Amino acid sequence: MNHATGAAAARRLSRPGQRGRLSPAKAIVLAFLSLLLVTQLYPLVWLAAYSLKTNEEILSGSFFSLPAVPQWINYYNAYVSGNYIRYLFNSFYVTTITMLAVIVLSSMSAYAISRFKWRLSRAVMLVFLIGLMIPMQATLLPLMVMFKHMNVLNTHLSLILPYVAFSTPIAVFILNGFMRSLPREIEESAIMDGAGVYRTFRSIALPICVPPVMTVCILTFINVWNEYILAATFISKESLKTLPFGVYGFVSQYSANYGAIGAFLVMGALPVILLYFLLSDHITKGMVAGAVKG
Repeated sequence: MNHATGAAAARRLSRPGQRGRLSPAKAIVLAFLSLLLVTQLYPLVWLAAYSLKTNEEILSGSFFSLPAVPQWINYYNAYVSGNYIRYLFNSFYVTTITMLAVIVLSSMSAYAISRFKWRLSRAVMLVFLIGLMIPMQATLLPLMVMFKHMNVLNTHLSLILPYVAFSTPIAVFILNGFMRSLPREIEESAIMDGAGVYRTFRSIALPICVPPVMTVCILTFINVWNEYILAATFISKESLKTLPFGVYGFVSQYSANYGAIGAFLVMGALPVILLYFLLSDHITKGMVAGAVKG
């Protein structure tokens, strides 16, 4: 008995040490994730340091160095000379209108495809899936011709229309996978209580779909906020330009204020970074819900 008791005590004492050790597989995964974290965070740290340097420090080639004296004046120049407020307002305006239009159109389309029984539902869904494969750059010339005849060039509508068109397919794909999992008993009880199709969609289906809707909002915001090609093609008026154009205010024919460019990039990326960190859980929940329940 004493020998058995001593062996049991030895096993109990050895457990904490064993629990503290990482298996080779877990150590490899941890090392890989740590390396991935560094590679993802380093560009942000580098850009923040870049924005606080002088032109001499930037042009000297000291790629990994920190600024000798932080040049906070770069942020003041970016705010004033870069027309930051005007471009910020334009970006928020275009992005907000696009998000609202994408949510309305994609949620109603996904509800009709997933909840109604009609012959062309799969064909319509296939059309949306085909839209995922069309590159935005391939539509520049056709859109330019169309918008010229529609007299919408140099207006925010020339940005909102293609942004909505290219953001809706992925939104329908996400929402359709989630809506297919909704129990039909909820809709049947609402219909028995006298609710019509629109009221059932507005009061029953849409509130349940908050996680994937938030995912659509965040993905649309990030894509539209950072878009440059369409904005550079369809907008030439200074008063209508969005944030990606702000860096050109610091480049002249013979010189460039690189520190102010870095500061402007930091200020332009800050809303997206804050939004992602605050609502990143909704992206994961919405994507997982659509994948598992679809």
